Amino acid sequence: MAAAAEGVLATRREEPARATSEDYKLLENMNKLTSLKYLEMKDIAINISRNLKDLNQKYAGLQPYLDQINVIEEQVAALEQAAYKLDAYSKKLEAKYKKLEKR
Repeated sequence: MAAAAEGVLATRREEPARATSEDYKLLENMNKLTSLKYLEMKDIAINISRNLKDLNQKYAGLQPYLDQINVIEEQVAALEQAAYKLDAYSKKLEAKYKKLEKR
């Protein structure tokens, strides 16, 4: 009976140690998983950075063409204004001509 009691006491003493050991293993596994997730996120961030760099280079390559488009757009707007002025002037001339024609 004493041997059985000692076995029970030994088991009870081992259980907290076993629980602590299991907790430690669980924390260790969680740390490993967290570390792997951070490595994945690092790879994703590196890929995003690389893609952003590529896009910036492409945009820089397109910039001269975009500047040309802006210049052409300004020229078209100026030409449009000139066309409106010319149209208004030609209407005035036409009205004057019709007025002179009636005399």
